[in-house]
Amino acid sequence: MSDNFTPLLTSYDWNAEWQELQRLRRRKDDSAYWDKRAATFTTKDAPNRYVEDFLHLADIKPGETVFDMGCGTGALAVPLGQAGHKVVAADFSQGMLDAMQRNLDTAGVTTVFPKCMSWDDDWAAFGVRTGMVDVAIASRSIATDDLRDSLMRLTDVARRRVCITLSTGSSPRVDERILSAVGLSQVLGRDYLYAFNILADEGLKPQVDYINSTREDTFATPEDAYDDFAKMIRDAGSVGATEAELAAACDRLRGWLEENLEPNPHAGESDQKGVPQGAWHLKQPRIVAWAFIAWEK
Repeated sequence: MSDNFTPLLTSYDWNAEWQELQRLRRRKDDSAYWDKRAATFTTKDAPNRYVEDFLHLADIKPGETVFDMGCGTGALAVPLGQAGHKVVAADFSQGMLDAMQRNLDTAGVTTVFPKCMSWDDDWAAFGVRTGMVDVAIASRSIATDDLRDSLMRLTDVARRRVCITLSTGSSPRVDERILSAVGLSQVLGRDYLYAFNILADEGLKPQVDYINSTREDTFATPEDAYDDFAKMIRDAGSVGATEAELAAACDRLRGWLEENLEPNPHAGESDQKGVPQGAWHLKQPRIVAWAFIAWEK
C-alpha cells in the first residue's frame, strides 16, 4: 500500500457534497408553498401502509414521548397521539399545522402539541431541548441544506432513539424507472447514503430498512402526462446532465409513454384526495422506495 494512500470512506466530506447537491437542485421550498398544499395534502397523511410500516419499524414503546419534526398534517402524530403518546409535532407551515389540528380534533386527541418551527430555527427558543423526548422522528421531511446539522439536532433531542426516512433516489418526485428508460441513469442520486455515512462518521450505528410507497398518477391527456414527466426529467437532470442530453431524454420520453400509458378504467372516480381521476394512467404505478434509518443513543 502506498504511504500516501488515504481511505476515501474515512476522509470524504459527505455533508459538503450534500450541500452542493442541494444548491444545484430545484428551488428550496418555503412555508407559503406548503401552506397552499395543506388543503389537499391528504394522500401522504392518510392512514396507509407507509404509516403502518414506519410506526412498526420505529418500535416506539408504550408511554414514550416523541418529537415529530416536519409533521405535516399529522400522518404519524395523530396515530401516535391516539396510542397515548405525548408528541411535540413541529412544522414550518402553519397551514399544515392547522390541518393537523383539525385531524387531532376529529380524532379526539389532546396529547399532541404543535409548534410552528423550521429546521433552521433556534429550537431551544421554541422549548425543544436536549433530551426532551424518548424518540425523535422525521418522516419524509429532511430537505435541509445542512444534513449533518439536522441529523445531529434530532440526535440531541432524543434520549433513546431517532428514526427518519429519506428517498433511496434523488427525490420522491423522481421516477428512477423513467429516468433510466430515457437514458439518464447517470443523474440518479442516493440521498439516504449521505445520511448513513454522516451518521457513521459521527460514531453512530445506523440501521436501514425500506418502505415502498405506491403512487397512482392519472392524466387528462397523454400530452399532460408528457408535460409532467418532462418537467421531472429537467428537474432531475439539473445535476449531471447537459442540455443536449435532457433534450434527447425528453424525445425518448414520448416513445416510452406510447408503450406505458393506457386509458384509465377508473376515470372520473374519486382518488384518495377526492379528486376525479384522469382519463390516462401508467400501466405500472410508480413505486417510491424510502430508506428507513434508525439509530440508538
